[in-house]
Amino acid sequence: MVKTFGLTHVAVAVRGVDRSSKFYRDVLGAVEVYKQDGFVQLQTPGTRDVLVFEQKPELAGKAGGIAHFGFRLRDPNDIAAAARAVADAGGTVKEQGEFVPGEPYLFATDPDGYEIEIWFELPTPVDPK
Repeated sequence: MVKTFGLTHVAVAVRGVDRSSKFYRDVLGAVEVYKQDGFVQLQTPGTRDVLVFEQKPELAGKAGGIAHFGFRLRDPNDIAAAARAVADAGGTVKEQGEFVPGEPYLFATDPDGYEIEIWFELPTPVDPK
């Protein structure tokens, strides 16, 4: 077995690197950690995750088998703020509710049409301390 930090990045095709970067910076507080023409890597503060955006307009927004990608909230009370942030940043909230009591969620699309999930999950036995 190889030990890893788990899933650490998702790379997606976008219509505009700057527009996509701005959406995730505005919604999640992501920070650009590497950028070149047609390519940017962002990381959300306090994590090891990386979002990679590659400028490929002909492929942007096509699911290609990816249903969505998700971001786990630290505080369930932040779900309303997440919905506002998505809308303010140019995304669309598609669905919002609770999976079970105490676990709110929303599904939204970013400006390229990719579906994202923002949710809170009660601690699991394998969560880091």
